[in-house]
Formats: sequence, structure tokens, C-alpha cells
Amino acid sequence: MVSLEALWMPILVSAVIVFIASWIIHMALPWHKLDYPKLAAEGAVIDALRPLALPPGDYMIPRASNMKEMKTPEFLERMQQGPVILMTVRPNGPWNMGRSLSQWFIYSIVVSIFAAYVARRALPAGTDYLHVFKIVAATAIAGYSLALAQLAIWIGRGWGLTIRSAIDGVIYGALTAGTFGWLWPGA
Repeated sequence: MVSLEALWMPILVSAVIVFIASWIIHMALPWHKLDYPKLAAEGAVIDALRPLALPPGDYMIPRASNMKEMKTPEFLERMQQGPVILMTVRPNGPWNMGRSLSQWFIYSIVVSIFAAYVARRALPAGTDYLHVFKIVAATAIAGYSLALAQLAIWIGRGWGLTIRSAIDGVIYGALTAGTFGWLWPGA
């Protein structure tokens, strides 16, 4: 069995490669350009929400206090009339890209650590590239893609955005797998 220490190089190199690939996908390609369309009445919505001083967090509108209230005619009417909204309110001010990019890089390292753990348990040193690629790809793709469907199923996130993001995850998983196959310890 390969030691986890022997896999730090592919863990870190794959995280750097995924980080660069995600930058290319999100900044240089038009792939995600229309993920979040602009509201036609954006100004009116902002003007209506600003006086409420909503603290950062996740919100559901309308929101029942309990299961019993969800069945009342009043709540059902509010749902029927809409709008039905699930939203995230972020802190005011510019987006802290440094913080988000740091968290993304750490997440990529975590996915690679899980892939390394599975691969080291399944494969000996000296395993050929394709076998390493298959095991690591399955694990890394799961880490980058599978949970995204929950947002579409339960939150109502658009399936187009979900599928595009899952395809990104397949790319990231393949890049991770390729890196591990390339840097897998010899016998």
C-alpha cells in the first residue's frame, strides 16, 4: 500500500492544476456567462429589500414555522400567489475574491486527499497510469460533482447551471486523475 505521505506531490499539484483550470473555465470561457441572469426589475428589487437590512444568510419566502402551518389555507395561498424565493444574502460591499479563491483551493486539496486515500487503499506502488486514473477519477468526480444535484432537487437551482457545474467537476476530476496517474509512486 502506498503511504499518504508519498502522495503529497500529486495532491498539491492536482489542486494547483484544478485551480488554474477553474480560472480558465470561469474567466476566459463563456461557459458560465449566463448562469445568473439579471432581473429586469433589479433596481426595484434592490430598493425594496435595502430598507429591510437583511443580515447575510439563506432565506426561504414564504417560510412556514412548522409542518402544521404548511398545510393551512393561508400558507398555501401565499405559496400559490408567490413569489416563492430561496435566496442567499451576502455581506454588503465587494465580493472578497481572495477569501473565496482560498476556500476553493483548500476544497480542491480536500478532494485530492480523499482521492489519494481511496487510491492508496486500492492500488499498490507501480500501478500503471490508466488504473490509477480510473480510481482517482471516480473519487474526484464524486467530490466535485455529485452533491450539486441536491441543489437542483431540493433548492430549485436551475438544471442548466447544475449540469454545467457538474461537467466542470468531471473536468476537474479528470485533471486530478491525470495528475495522480502521472505522479503515482513507482514500485
